[in-house]
Amino acid sequence: MKRKLLLLSVLAICVATLAAGTLAYFSADGTARNVITTGNVSIAVEEWADADKTQPFEDLTGIMPGTTVTKIAEVRNTGEADAWIRVRLTSDIRLTGDGTPDPSLVKPDLNTTDWTLGPDGYLYCNKAIRPGETTAPLFTCVTFDAGMGNEYQDATATVHVAAEAVQTANNGVTALEALGWPTQG
Repeated sequence: MKRKLLLLSVLAICVATLAAGTLAYFSADGTARNVITTGNVSIAVEEWADADKTQPFEDLTGIMPGTTVTKIAEVRNTGEADAWIRVRLTSDIRLTGDGTPDPSLVKPDLNTTDWTLGPDGYLYCNKAIRPGETTAPLFTCVTFDAGMGNEYQDATATVHVAAEAVQTANNGVTALEALGWPTQG
C-alpha cells in the first residue's frame, strides 16, 4: 500500500510538472503618445493715417499749434486664443530750447465708448477680441493745443501706445477682472 501511495504521489508530481510547463500566457504591451499643444496670445498695435486705414501712420513734421492730425490706433489679435486687451497711453514732448514741456498739450481723442479707463491708468477694451479681429479704435486723431507757445517750435511730440493682452478663457468676464497681465508678474 505504501508503494501504491508512493507511486501515485510520484505520478501526481509528474503530471503537475508537465501541466505547469504547458501553461502559456498571452501578453501584449503598447505605447500611446498624445501631444497636447497650448494656444497662444499675441497682439499687434496698428496705427493708421487715414480713415480708410490704407496708409500706415508715419512721423509727421511741420505741425502747428491748434492742428488736429489723423492717427487711428487699434490693436489686432494675432494669436490663436480670444484675448482681453489693455493699453497704456502716454504722451511725451521734447523741446529743443529752454522750458518745461507739458505733455497734456498733445491730446488724443479717446474712445470712451469701447474703452474704459481703469484705476491703474490703463485703458481696457470693453469686449474680448477674437483671433484675427481688431479692437475699436482707441483714438482717431491727436490735437496739438492752440496754446503752445514759442518754446514748442521744433519740438518733438510722441504718443506712445503700449498694448498688453491676456487670455479670456477662465479669466474673468471683463478685461478689468482679468488676471495675469504682463506687468503684474
